Amino acid sequence: MTHQVLLFYKYVSIEDSALLRTELLALCSRLNLLGRGIVAEEGINITLEGLVADTEQFVTEIHKDPRFTDMSIKRSAGDGSSFPKLSIKVRDEIVGTHFPKEVDPRVQTAPRLTPDELKNWFENDEDFVIIDMRNDYEFRSGHFKNSINPGLEASRDLPNALPKLQEFQNKKAVTVCTGGVRCEKMSAYLLANGFSDVYQLEDGMHGYMEKYPGEDFLGTLYTFDQRKVMDFGGPREVIGTCHLCGDKTEQYANCKDNFCHFHFLVCDSCSSPDGTYCSETCKEKAYAISEGANV
Repeated sequence: MTHQVLLFYKYVSIEDSALLRTELLALCSRLNLLGRGIVAEEGINITLEGLVADTEQFVTEIHKDPRFTDMSIKRSAGDGSSFPKLSIKVRDEIVGTHFPKEVDPRVQTAPRLTPDELKNWFENDEDFVIIDMRNDYEFRSGHFKNSINPGLEASRDLPNALPKLQEFQNKKAVTVCTGGVRCEKMSAYLLANGFSDVYQLEDGMHGYMEKYPGEDFLGTLYTFDQRKVMDFGGPREVIGTCHLCGDKTEQYANCKDNFCHFHFLVCDSCSSPDGTYCSETCKEKAYAISEGANV
C-alpha cells in the first residue's frame, strides 16, 4: 500500500475557524495531501489522502494541537486518486443538520459503544436496535444486519423522520454512520427528543469493519470520494441491487439528466459509458429537450 486515506472529526470549540482552515491547508499542501474538509465553531470533519509516510506525518502534526491530541483518526487503503483536489471550507456546522443550537454534542451526546462491545451485543443476542443515520442511498450498498433505515435524504431530514423512530424511544438504540460524526450529533438529537437509552458507535462503521471485517456488516461501506464503496476484506455478500433491473451491484451513478442527478446503484448491463438515466421518464425528458433544440 503506497497511499492511505485518513478520516477524522472532532466536536470541539474552535475560536477562529478561518485561522485553523489556513493552518490545515498549509500543512496538507506541505505534505501533498488531497481531500476535503469542514471547519466550524463546533469542530472539524476532514478526509484526506496521500502517501502513507505523508499521511502519518500529518497525524503526528495534528495530534500536537491540544484540541486534537485525543482525536481518533481512521485509516484505510488508498490508490492516490480518491480526491481530485484539496478543499477545506469554513461552515456553520461540520454536519449540515440545522438542528436547534441546544443540540450540541460538546454539551450532551450519547455514550460511546466500542466495536468490541457491539460485537458482544451481537453475539449475546442483546435486545437492541441499530439506527442507521446515513443517507438512504448509502444504506443501499451496505449496512449492519437488522438495522433500521429512517430513509434520510440528508442529515437535516431527521426531525421529519422522527415519527418513524418513536417506537424505539424507550428501547436500547445504537446510532451508526460512516466514521462517527453524524451519529454523534444525531444521538444528541434523539436524547433531546425523549429517547432514553441511546448509544453511538465509536469510530462508526469504519472502525467496526476494520476490526471485524466481513462480520455483522452486510455489503460495502459507501465513501464520499472517488472510491464510492470500500470494505476491509473478509467473507461478505453483495446486497446492493440495480435501481433499473434489480440485479446485484455495488456500482453507483448519477442520473445523466442535468435536472435530476439522482444518485443510484446500477449494474454493468444497465449502465452506459456516456451516462445513465435513472428512469425512462428522465431519458424521455432529455430526448424531448434535445429534439426541441434541434428543431
